[in-house]
Amino acid sequence: MSLKKILPLFLILISFVLAIYFYPHSPSTMVTHRGLYGEPNGYSGKFFALFFMPILSFFLYLLFRYLPQTDPYHSNFKEFEKYFDTFINIFFVFLFYLYLLTLIWNLVSPFNLTQFLTPAFALLFYYIGVLLTVAKRNWFVGIRNPWTMSSDSIWQKTHLLGGKLFKFAALLSLVGVILPKLAIYLVLVPIVLVSLFLYLYSYLLSRS
Repeated sequence: MSLKKILPLFLILISFVLAIYFYPHSPSTMVTHRGLYGEPNGYSGKFFALFFMPILSFFLYLLFRYLPQTDPYHSNFKEFEKYFDTFINIFFVFLFYLYLLTLIWNLVSPFNLTQFLTPAFALLFYYIGVLLTVAKRNWFVGIRNPWTMSSDSIWQKTHLLGGKLFKFAALLSLVGVILPKLAIYLVLVPIVLVSLFLYLYSYLLSRS
């Protein structure tokens, strides 16, 4: 197994080690959910708070690794597999970073979690843009709707434009680092608008 495929498993293992180590030192109740501006609005017992993310990460890893093998377009998937492997690594680095921030917030000192997450979201969205430009038609990765899945031409045009728009949205979200009160909107609103636009764009391509 290559180093690229091992990294997510290593991060998941470290997450479990951290959960086991901090369990005796953690308060019985920990913050596990926050509002739009980072304010705590959800609490859980420490077992759930510490172990949910490592367990979820493990099952997501299995999903990412083995579900694409069932894709009827598996031969297409193989053409951009190395980019997908890089995406998996970035995604699990993102989850691990989120887990670390959650631990620090609960065990050390509260801070503006959204502001610290903004660069991580930007990186994730930017690489999604990269992945979209190289993805071939498949049922697992990309903008999948009746129109893109029915035509290689519509798939390619939609994903080339989608790649550019996702990269732009990623760069726009970075403004949230210096405008923390707007960070959540700068992260979510552009991505939602881009996704809706691409859905409509692929439909209009099919009509033309």
